Amino acid sequence: MSKHKKPKKQLTTKKAKAAKPSFSANWQVNTRLHKVLIFAFAFLLYGNTLTHDYTQDDAIVIYDNMFTTQGFSGIPGILKYDTFYGFFKVEGKDKLVAGGRYRPLTLVMFAVEYALFGENPFIGHLGNILLYGLLGIVLYLLLLKLFKAREDIPLAALIALITTLFFIAHPIHTEAVANIKGRDEIMTLLGSLAALLFSIKAYTEEKGWLNILAGIIFFLALMAKENAITFLAVVPLTYFVFTKAKFGKIALQTLPFFLAAILFLVIRGQVLGGNFGSELSMELMNNPFLTIENNRWVHLSLGDKMATIIYTLGKYIQLLIFPHPLTHDYYPRHISLMTWGSWQVILSTLLYLGLGILGLIGLFKKRIWSYGILYYLITLSVVSNVAFPVGTNMSERFLFMPSVGFCLVIIMFFLPPPPSREGETSDKKLNVVLFTGGIILLLLSAKTIHRNFAWKDNFTLFTTDIQVSKNSAKLRNSVGGELSAAAIKETDTSKQAAMLQEAVGHLKEAIQIHPTYKNAYLLLGNAHNYLKEYDQAIQAYDQALRLDPNYTDAFNNRAITYRDGGLYFGQQKGDLKKSIQYLTEAQQAQPNDYETVFGLGVAQGMSGNLSKAIELFSKSTQLQPNSAAAWRNLGNAYMNAGDTERGTAALQKAAALE
Repeated sequence: MSKHKKPKKQLTTKKAKAAKPSFSANWQVNTRLHKVLIFAFAFLLYGNTLTHDYTQDDAIVIYDNMFTTQGFSGIPGILKYDTFYGFFKVEGKDKLVAGGRYRPLTLVMFAVEYALFGENPFIGHLGNILLYGLLGIVLYLLLLKLFKAREDIPLAALIALITTLFFIAHPIHTEAVANIKGRDEIMTLLGSLAALLFSIKAYTEEKGWLNILAGIIFFLALMAKENAITFLAVVPLTYFVFTKAKFGKIALQTLPFFLAAILFLVIRGQVLGGNFGSELSMELMNNPFLTIENNRWVHLSLGDKMATIIYTLGKYIQLLIFPHPLTHDYYPRHISLMTWGSWQVILSTLLYLGLGILGLIGLFKKRIWSYGILYYLITLSVVSNVAFPVGTNMSERFLFMPSVGFCLVIIMFFLPPPPSREGETSDKKLNVVLFTGGIILLLLSAKTIHRNFAWKDNFTLFTTDIQVSKNSAKLRNSVGGELSAAAIKETDTSKQAAMLQEAVGHLKEAIQIHPTYKNAYLLLGNAHNYLKEYDQAIQAYDQALRLDPNYTDAFNNRAITYRDGGLYFGQQKGDLKKSIQYLTEAQQAQPNDYETVFGLGVAQGMSGNLSKAIELFSKSTQLQPNSAAAWRNLGNAYMNAGDTERGTAALQKAAALE
């Protein structure tokens, strides 16, 4: 009798219970849990910004923008003009920054918030956090979709989660999230990634209508900030690496993005015209690639300019790998002018050449790390200063979009190899990756939370970052201005004087770095005025007016300083000669200022020039007919001059008013 093998037990019978995965395996593939975790993580990291005030460029786009503060009625103006027009409020000034700016989407959002909640930074910060959390979810869903299309990515959901968490935690993003104005960065990347996600879904699920949605969303991303246009290269790159689509199909899937970009460029051209800003500006704060020769600004040589640019590109990679120290200000001369003799420039050149070569080599093998490198290079290109100027050396917010590629490369580097046979996973290597990643994630998170505190308000931000950007003329100027503004509110006179002296020091440093910085001279004059150092204040205002004879603020502040100084020298120092000199200058600048005219009348009367005193007091009564002091002094001047009749009439008028 033949022997038969005993059949194996099957788990497919109706009575058999399905094998229940362990918790450790379950959380690794639980996409719903992952999305909740990502959103909660973003909120946790930036929750400490909810009590912060407006900072830095929030004035330009929110509380000092004439369109945004009109609420709903300001939206047509936002759509009609350059983004900066509503702040400068003067034709032409909005084009001072190289390249022009047409980013209406976030300003429309701010206008709606202003209409509903008024001037409320809490709402602005809350909006940024919620949108940042949503961005994390969209990035996760896109990576999940792309990773699942690849057979060489084990645990696609887990790897997508880790990549996204690294992106959310990176401290380089604090400028974009903690600063309300940074919403343009968030909305641009959110729209770009969402458009790509819907495009991929349209391809994989054969739902053509999703391509239309992708095009609309991409158009909105462009309306948030122009650098979304780099996705015209990112989209076909994504299809090439992650799908088996032919070139014709890739072109077809990219078409909605091109159409959206063309529409945006047409609208942008209609708004900004052919003038896209002062690309060759000779103001250092708008063009960092200048140097002084023979007391005049000249452009850097092409060689030195490229050396400086390449140095900043290397600095970007350093900040991505080791994000410390951080600062919001990379204006001249925090970034020094570089030459090709610098080892940092040579190292950065070799590094980027290596990245470019590796990216292209890996591209033909459809390596994901290659995709990350090329994504980084493509999205960084428009803010690199290589193609066209962006108005500053570099900025941490410029890394917001490129950092996705960096996170992808880093995760791919630590990713454990795929299983050697079906059903097998390398638990040991995976645990090592999770442990190492957890430690790094914890460090990044701690840095982000700590960095957020610097963004509490302008005073905190500027006085914190000056410890890093000591050679920035712009930040020295900002610190000087903030210290002066805080000092005039200080009731302790000794503290007030110390703050003003510190402000003077910062402003002089700003001028040392940037000798033609007219705003620094203006603020220096203000600080000297508050210190009652009127001679130094006048010298500073005069220098500002030499740089710009039409500088209204300097002209007005100088007139006020002449008045304040004249009253000070007359009333507190008893120096009538200097008092009359200062008050005369003040009257020439502001002939109808009551306080100036009245004070000069007192000084002339005390010096014995009664006819001039009578003239000035008469004008005082014309400027303020209900001023008893003006009538009384006029009466006394008449009496002292021997005109009893007029003197008596004026004194009676004063008595009646009193």
